[in-house]
Amino acid sequence: MTTTAPLTSYGPLQFPDRADLTLRQFARAQRLELIPGPDVAGSRWSAAVFDDALDRIDAIRQAVGAMPDLGAVRAEEHLAERFSMTVHSGTAAELARRGHLPVVGDHKGHPLYCGLALENLTDRRKVERASASGQLHMRDAAAKILGIRESDLDHLVRAGVLTHAATARSSWNKHDVVLLYRQADLDRVTRSRRIDWTAVRSTPKGRRSPLAALPTQKRQTAGR
Repeated sequence: MTTTAPLTSYGPLQFPDRADLTLRQFARAQRLELIPGPDVAGSRWSAAVFDDALDRIDAIRQAVGAMPDLGAVRAEEHLAERFSMTVHSGTAAELARRGHLPVVGDHKGHPLYCGLALENLTDRRKVERASASGQLHMRDAAAKILGIRESDLDHLVRAGVLTHAATARSSWNKHDVVLLYRQADLDRVTRSRRIDWTAVRSTPKGRRSPLAALPTQKRQTAGR
């Protein structure tokens, strides 16, 4: 049996390789402060730090978990499979909004959600509530949920009563951006006392919407 000789210091690839940790586990262990940062010049770790980590390696592996940090789609697919339920697009962001699934980085501008938190998320009710509130809808579906015309919804957006929660690329033209509206925001708008919903919903096609009277939201000036 060949034994690898110990080193006097360990680099960012040598440390996890010799400790039998993946690079992801190694990075997460540092983020959780289970392994300290480099203590030797040149961004290396001393043998003392390595040996200390090796003595605790089983506890470190258990603490960092096995699941990598995931994007929204893969995180939602994982939850759907785990709980055998429908998990709507927008659930991961809603779980993050509620403090159950931290964002720990990004990939090509899209958030990465903590794999460890995802692995430890075992409360089905939290996922159900997040899926219901965080579900995303395109413009036509959002208008249908509110029981209004799409042009009426445009007035709500213009007035700042409703704001999109996310965007996506159009399936027809990848250069077009589609605005997506969150279910919880639609529910909030329906409770607004600023709006006479009966009047809005009873306005026939081709007639001026009562929502046209809403003042246009002023845009924030850059730097303010």
